[in-house]
Amino acid sequence: MTVPRTRRRSLKRRLAAGDSLRGVLLRLPSETLVEMAGVAGLDYVVIDCEHGPADTALLQQHIMAAEAHGIDVLVRVGTAEPALALRCLDLGAAGLIHPHVDGSEDARRAVAASHYPPWGERGFATYSRSGRFGTVPAAEHVAASRQTLVIPMIETQRACAAADAIAGTEGVDAVLVGPADLAADCGFPAPEAVNRLVRQAHRAIVESGRTVMTIVPHLEAARAAEEAGARLIVFNMAQVLMDTMGTLVRPSRP
Repeated sequence: MTVPRTRRRSLKRRLAAGDSLRGVLLRLPSETLVEMAGVAGLDYVVIDCEHGPADTALLQQHIMAAEAHGIDVLVRVGTAEPALALRCLDLGAAGLIHPHVDGSEDARRAVAASHYPPWGERGFATYSRSGRFGTVPAAEHVAASRQTLVIPMIETQRACAAADAIAGTEGVDAVLVGPADLAADCGFPAPEAVNRLVRQAHRAIVESGRTVMTIVPHLEAARAAEEAGARLIVFNMAQVLMDTMGTLVRPSRP
């Protein structure tokens, strides 16, 4: 996380205060969409560097746009990509989403990639963008970095069975269950079978004292997720846009 110029509360502090936060998942590189999310009053954007472009120059532009509009950026990195994680944090990301975490050891590696020693193994760069190019004391830089959110993703049956161990790993702030990969791991069964595993994982996460993060397609699903206890809600922007454009199509004439 970038050392702030103003006293805006971090996502981590807002979650600790009991806030529920809403954001959007962006796979489409567009600084304008980031700006629109900030102007609309959303709390954060998730930039997808796993299934979307992993260009750090583009990522920096997105983070700059977000900071200009008072909105935070979380980045989903690829599986076991500590080098990309380091660059994302040096650029000023407020947190990282780590996919395909199957157990506590994977979760510990995610934490290690996200924090400076002694809490992790992130390399320290005094003159990084997140350190305001060396203009703040190292202690202040490190203190700001402690606000980095660490969010493992559960995406397999094995991970669901280990949800309590993953969520309970020291340094984990929230956990996101990925229903698409989970469905693939299960052999694409009936949706209710996957939903049952998701609910079980969510219960384990809450019982471990961690925040549930969940991806939703629309406002009704967001409200249902919040009522069920999720406090990090992510709207899938590609789905929102496609659904909206679908309503604009002129009906076919007979």
